[in-house]
Amino acid sequence: MDFNDIQSAWNNDQNNEVKLPSNLEKLQSANTPLDKIRKNLKNEFIYQILAIVFMGLLPFQFHFSMLMKTGFYALYTLFVVICAYFLVKLYLFFKRLNKASATTKDNLYETYYDIRLNMELYKSFSYSLVPFALVFVGMIFMNDYSMEQLTVFLNTKSGTTFIWVLIGVFVAMTASIAFATEWWVNHFYGKYAKDIRKVIDELKE
Repeated sequence: MDFNDIQSAWNNDQNNEVKLPSNLEKLQSANTPLDKIRKNLKNEFIYQILAIVFMGLLPFQFHFSMLMKTGFYALYTLFVVICAYFLVKLYLFFKRLNKASATTKDNLYETYYDIRLNMELYKSFSYSLVPFALVFVGMIFMNDYSMEQLTVFLNTKSGTTFIWVLIGVFVAMTASIAFATEWWVNHFYGKYAKDIRKVIDELKE
């Protein structure tokens, strides 16, 4: 091959389009759902803090008696501790996602399973708040009655009916929170985790 043949081959090479490897394109496509999860996590952090502050103001909004305030804030302290634990986990997860990259299949695997793990943590956290929600709602309704009045009422037939109604409310509230939690987690995190999983499955092909 002489010099002219080499130059002609070089020119033909330069005219061809340079295409990215398909695996690299697939990895890059995972960045969009990761960005959406990061954004949702940031908003989630703000919503949770605002909700905790709002809960702390309930005794003032409903004019709790001093005795009821004491009981409320004793329980509220435990509520805040549980929420703080979750928020720390949420923040650490957010920091990991900020450092995460979809540059290799291994990184994508690790990030995907981290997302799934934290989705389950979120669900556990939501279910752990059901008893607090029930007690807080109960305090709002009982605030207008003294302990003597409540004791007399609970010993009557109407009181027994009220207890069964309370049990029904607890079951309904638990079911509602479970449904809302499943919807929330799937809408804001689950569908993007599925997109990432789809990319991982395509990389196996």
